[in-house]
Amino acid sequence: MNESLHTTVLLHEAVSALRIRENGTYVDCTFGRGGHSRLILNTLGGQGRLIAIDRDVAAIDACDISDPRFTLHHASMSEFKRVLDDSGVEKVDGVLADLGVSSPQLDDGQRGFSFRFDAPLDMRMDQTQGVTVADWLARADEQEIGEVIWRYGEERFAKAIARKIVAARGPGRLRTTRELAKLVGETVRTREPGFNPATRTFQALRIFINQELEEVETMLPQAVSRLAVGGRLVVISFHSLEDRIVKRFMQSASRKDSLPSDFPIRANEINQATLALVGRAVKASDAEVAANPRARSAVMRVAERTGVSQ
Repeated sequence: MNESLHTTVLLHEAVSALRIRENGTYVDCTFGRGGHSRLILNTLGGQGRLIAIDRDVAAIDACDISDPRFTLHHASMSEFKRVLDDSGVEKVDGVLADLGVSSPQLDDGQRGFSFRFDAPLDMRMDQTQGVTVADWLARADEQEIGEVIWRYGEERFAKAIARKIVAARGPGRLRTTRELAKLVGETVRTREPGFNPATRTFQALRIFINQELEEVETMLPQAVSRLAVGGRLVVISFHSLEDRIVKRFMQSASRKDSLPSDFPIRANEINQATLALVGRAVKASDAEVAANPRARSAVMRVAERTGVSQ
């Protein structure tokens, strides 16, 4: 494997935040090219265990880790509980999720994630299932396309882009990244310096077609339910929509019900906090951003499992 293909963001910060217990059990929900997993394994003791998950077959095929403490599963993070059940694991000591698209996915022109290459308009993280962006655009109605581009890309020209897509599509048409990027470029009337006009549209379609936000929303409560007391949940986000979900979830899980002291209810009937927030949100250092510009938008949040049962 060529390590230069991917630089792991917040590598040491994330693994340090997990507070590795020598013989603990950990889950890497987004294996990617294994940067975080390798450092976790280097930190674990001989009886430790690491369970890794990735929905991308290319990531599975590229894995070259041979370690009896390590297993890698082809699955989505939303299948968190199933993977643990299949692994015979009830509780874990830490969960790490590095969200979003990876550098190898963006840099592989044939995957269709980037407008930098002319390739089939695919964008599926798991190419063994689901529909491609091209197939979805060919059948979705104008309103739905516009809503997706606005909601997930916050593109103010979403309606105009959707209208242009519907007018342009047809048999054999709008099947490649270059065709879509050209269409969006002709529709977006103002351009931000250094910012390709197709960026927001491509981002929106990728998030939608992979159900990325729903994956995060489904994984988070599963992870908390399987964390042992004192176990850490560490999540790195690269998009404001993802980070908002993580932030709100952690904040909500860290609050107990606030009721008047004389409220007629037993103490054990009050919802207690299942998580305790650990520090503030962490961002990549200036040095890391200079070395890896893709780290600029990274935000890491950490929470610890309390002794409250669910």
